[in-house]
Amino acid sequence: IKLSRPAVLNDKVQLACLPPRGEVLPNHDPCYVTGWGTLYTGGPMPDILQQALLPVVDYAHCSQPDWWGSTVKQSMVCAGGDIKAGCNGDSGGPLNCPAADGRWYVHGVASFVSAWGCNTLQKPTVFT
Repeated sequence: IKLSRPAVLNDKVQLACLPPRGEVLPNHDPCYVTGWGTLYTGGPMPDILQQALLPVVDYAHCSQPDWWGSTVKQSMVCAGGDIKAGCNGDSGGPLNCPAADGRWYVHGVASFVSAWGCNTLQKPTVFT
């Protein structure tokens, strides 16, 4: 990204790193999605950028037949899928995860949610 002027880093604006290639996040690791998608299935678009805590759902769970099954690949990251999730319009938004070194890492971008609704049980948001 080329900015017209330098970004001013502060408590609201910070840099994020890319994780080491092949890093796998553990189940329940806390990550955050941000986006401008609808507030709920069929709902309005927000006036301000939204953020939600989405714990990681590991591949072993996310790929079970009653979850995403074979739709999800090992290279994808699943997160949320309970009360909070990404929604329509959040695609392309980052999945930011804090690490022990104090840095934030972007572990993927929002790719899809369930066609049955944004907060469908056992259908976490999928990031690539």
